[in-house]
Amino acid sequence: MTKIITVANQKGGCGKTTVAMGLAGTYGYRGSKVLVVDADLQATASRWAASAADDAPFPAAVNGLAATGGKLHREVQKYIADYDFIIIDCPPAVESQTPQSALLISDLAIVPVVPSPADLWAARGIKQIVETAQDINESLRAMLVANMVPRTSLGNEAMDALEDFGIPLAKSTLGQRTAFREAVLYGSPIQSLGSRARDASREIEALADEVISWINAVQAEEEAQ
Repeated sequence: MTKIITVANQKGGCGKTTVAMGLAGTYGYRGSKVLVVDADLQATASRWAASAADDAPFPAAVNGLAATGGKLHREVQKYIADYDFIIIDCPPAVESQTPQSALLISDLAIVPVVPSPADLWAARGIKQIVETAQDINESLRAMLVANMVPRTSLGNEAMDALEDFGIPLAKSTLGQRTAFREAVLYGSPIQSLGSRARDASREIEALADEVISWINAVQAEEEAQ
């Protein structure tokens, strides 16, 4: 079955595209058929893939569907039969209907959050959107992913605050690493950067494994009912 993952947060700069393309690149690198739905008018995911060399394309298809807005779920359903994973990169807009639409058909909502007080305050809105979507899509689950984690005492305190946010926190975290920005420059998955991206690769691989475990656990739970 196709697994649909929506990456969303109403605050910009939290690393939605980094998470979406990091996961897409990982699953594609492993041999899965992956579609990234670029639902953000900034089209960062599309530009990331377009930066790849002709002889080394990004290992996932990217389709820009930002213009579909509240009808995104209807358009995405057209691709379900063709891919193992569909990953939706949502826009950072409070007034956008795109996240609500995407969550109607998603198995998992990933909310990237930078562990800082300001980012935690700003992320409250997406929590409400997820909870509203769960009233309609009962199989939808959500996880917080700590991104750009600083190795400071303030960062540690903010990480503790994430535990009480109301959305389960992934065990995997992503650090402040230049490899993620370098991957955008080359239009590549993190893994193709080699040894200089060893830590970043390890982090995104761990997150990719955890995401699959979450989705599989939910499916197993539903089948048992």
